[in-house]
Amino acid sequence: MVEAGSPRPLAVRLGRTAAGWADALDQCGRLLVDTGAVGEQYIAAMHERERSLTTHLGEGVAIPHGTTASRVHVRRSALVVVQFPGGVRWSDGQQVELCVAIAAGRRDTDGSTDPAAARHLDVLASLARVLMDPVRARELREAPDEATVDRLLRSTEEDR
Repeated sequence: MVEAGSPRPLAVRLGRTAAGWADALDQCGRLLVDTGAVGEQYIAAMHERERSLTTHLGEGVAIPHGTTASRVHVRRSALVVVQFPGGVRWSDGQQVELCVAIAAGRRDTDGSTDPAAARHLDVLASLARVLMDPVRARELREAPDEATVDRLLRSTEEDR
């Protein structure tokens, strides 16, 4: 596991299966709970978000996350990666093979935002660059180990 202070996954689970998108969301949410990033209520908020708007991005990748209101359940900003090699039919009917689940943007009582939340923008930017390259997107979906996931999420344009 890697701490959430950098744009790296807090946890990575490879080779998983899911009965459908709801099961996949439960697995992602449970991993966020188990790592201490969020409270149990965040899982229900992830389902609420998915029912209102799909988190499927394309290229077999989804970025499940909670609603704006669920930020109160975020203890610390984090992201986790869960790979489903056999694919999961997502809420929009498309196949998803990789979920990058995010818990970000916790606001403290003084209104300030967890500084680690801003770092997740770096990960999302890297993810977008990977997804624009079909070869790298496939490499991410089929990653054989955590090191490959980490390398791809931290990649920059110069790495091409």
